[in-house]
Amino acid sequence: MKSAEAAEESRPWGMAESGKRADAAKQTDVARGMENFPVSVWLREAGPGPAPFQYTPEHVAGPGADIDPSQITFPGCMCVKTPCVLGTCSCIHHEDNYDKLCLRDIGLETKYTRPVFECNVLCQCGEHCTNRVVQRGLQFHLQVFQTDKKGWGLRTLQLIPKGRFVCEYAGEVLGLSEVRRRIHLQTAYDSNYIIAIREHVYNGQVMETFVDPTYIGNIGRFLNHSCEPNLLMIPVRIDSMVPKLALFAAKDILPGQELSYDYSGRFLNHVDSKDKERVDHRKFRKPCYCGAKSCMTFLPYDSSLYCSLEKPDSS
Repeated sequence: MKSAEAAEESRPWGMAESGKRADAAKQTDVARGMENFPVSVWLREAGPGPAPFQYTPEHVAGPGADIDPSQITFPGCMCVKTPCVLGTCSCIHHEDNYDKLCLRDIGLETKYTRPVFECNVLCQCGEHCTNRVVQRGLQFHLQVFQTDKKGWGLRTLQLIPKGRFVCEYAGEVLGLSEVRRRIHLQTAYDSNYIIAIREHVYNGQVMETFVDPTYIGNIGRFLNHSCEPNLLMIPVRIDSMVPKLALFAAKDILPGQELSYDYSGRFLNHVDSKDKERVDHRKFRKPCYCGAKSCMTFLPYDSSLYCSLEKPDSS
């Protein structure tokens, strides 16, 4: 028998408690049956749902991509009779990644940038291996809904405990030239879904991954920015060097709360003085409506992707 807490967690918010909320939710599955759970749409007023797009639960190769994200490039571990833990599993390089499906040390800022590798399709361990979390896909009932000022958003219908994997930010993996081409075609009224992930490795090298879910993507495209987010994005690698952009709960998230992350890659707005100067540069900026006490007024902005549009800074 489930405990009362477990029973509450398993019951989607708004589906039993409030008939009005349930009536307002369109039964259309945004995920089109490609996730473990259907993702409904909630409308504040009568009207069409989100603009159509091609759904994919994981990355697909787009123009200019150096690596096909579907290629299997990592060797598998040989853990058959022993569990996958640090010291015996070749997929775990630094320390165990997860503790009972929760990302370890999520409250420690120094741990946020560590590399995370999960066991893959070539590994000898079974599907119940504790080092397989992100690849299990969606584990919570989520809902796309209309916000007051931010357009469409994504919220949870269940309690999500701190450290649990929530969803991926998946879409087309692009090359830099294609990213700039698409951004230059955007108008001031268009939503920009393109995200640039830069991972600093040894000898000053930087690995860049560009993902665009505008035309082909998953429910991660509906996540809004917040200067005080409840999600943390971590690059997780499974079969390929192309990372899964996995979003984990940075705190306990209650049913009905909107899901958000910091588009800049920071957590809880740790901004230094140089960043502050860039934040104050308002060209191409869009206002932020997150409502947080530490709100930076404008959404994060990556000037490097607009470099051919801007004149060189002579100062």
